[in-house]
Amino acid sequence: MIFLQKFKENIISNNLFTIKDKLLIGVSGGADSTILCQLCNDVGYNFAIAHCNFNLRGEESNRDEEFVKELAQKYKVQYFATHFDTITIAKKEKKSIEETARSLRYYWFKQLMKENSFDYLLTAHHADDNIETVMMNFFRGTGIKGLRGILPKHQKIVRPLLFARRADIETYANENNIDFVTDSTNAENDYTRNYFRNDILPFIEKIYPETKKNILNNIKRFKEIEEIYETTVQKTIESLVEKKGNEIYIPVLKLSHSKSLQTIIYEIIKEYNFSAAQVAEVEKLLKSESGKYILSSTHRILKNRKWLIISPTKKDEFVAHYLIEEDTKTIELPDHKIDITHIVTNIPTDANEHVAILNSVNITYPLLVRKWKAGDYFYPLGMQKKKKLSKFFIDLKLSITQKENIWVIESNKKIIWIIGLRIDDRFKIIAHQTNAIKLNLVQKNQKG
Repeated sequence: MIFLQKFKENIISNNLFTIKDKLLIGVSGGADSTILCQLCNDVGYNFAIAHCNFNLRGEESNRDEEFVKELAQKYKVQYFATHFDTITIAKKEKKSIEETARSLRYYWFKQLMKENSFDYLLTAHHADDNIETVMMNFFRGTGIKGLRGILPKHQKIVRPLLFARRADIETYANENNIDFVTDSTNAENDYTRNYFRNDILPFIEKIYPETKKNILNNIKRFKEIEEIYETTVQKTIESLVEKKGNEIYIPVLKLSHSKSLQTIIYEIIKEYNFSAAQVAEVEKLLKSESGKYILSSTHRILKNRKWLIISPTKKDEFVAHYLIEEDTKTIELPDHKIDITHIVTNIPTDANEHVAILNSVNITYPLLVRKWKAGDYFYPLGMQKKKKLSKFFIDLKLSITQKENIWVIESNKKIIWIIGLRIDDRFKIIAHQTNAIKLNLVQKNQKG
């Protein structure tokens, strides 16, 4: 009863969930998740059980699935199960078995929660899991978050057993005659966690017997340190980072003079899937010439004059060009659309960088909409000499990323409009013009 009371007190003191919440428990059939079900049942929480069969241990995996199914029947709760061909998926995605199983598990749990309106997902991570996690994070390389370990509550995921040691859980099971299944691979070192659990930590404990106790105390301290750290780092980042649309601009000189430079760089770039190992590469960018960049799986950090620019990397998800026929009313670009109107009388004079009003007489259809390229030139409105677009962009002081997103419209291989910037003088409206085409650039998700 003492263990049950600690369980209830831990939930209340950490505000993990309430008796009114609908809970989904991820259950493997081992001691930890089985005890979690028993505790939730004893308190009277409303819960369901979900089990993943990863098909990694043959008949033993099927045994576990059957055990968990019977557990759900015992508690008379809703039961969910799924199967994964984990090895095949891991090979295909070139990931470890551990990483693959974790991704598959949580993705499925998320689907179940959404489809069945569960309030929280409960997992049976305990104090020893936290110790192992912190150790692995430390040797892998981590920031302050990796050293404070697993949180008892993060968004919709709750770990109500983090207060308990593995030995306490097993003792509770034995004292209350609670059956559970044992994963035979726990004794093997094929997985990183098992190696830490079975070899590394026991070896360290021979020298420092209080190792696990000390790590748990360190975890508590690091949680408090993290709060102070996050506040300070956030203030520094806010003073450096300038958001422009979906891009992040960071002044090179100001960043270079920051105290704890590597830490600040890491805290900025980690949000965009850059690793701690890439911090040194970012430092090199600070002293490099414009145009140099580094990549993550989703973003690019580009040196552009006095700035570092973090922007999403764009996959080839859009066509390279579009055609405007004479009867076309609208075309959709990746980030904008262009509304097209043909005018024969009362031609407006309200043209601006977002509205181009052009002389239809000189236009030949179809019009081609494409990204600009090196060598392109046009006759800027008001000028009688041609100018290369590259020089025109320099005059406008456009950044590299801004230039990458420039589209043009051409008629019979002549650029008539640099979209959103300038029309060609050869296609301007002349006095008494009675035939024009109006192109209105509209940012998506905004009214035209």
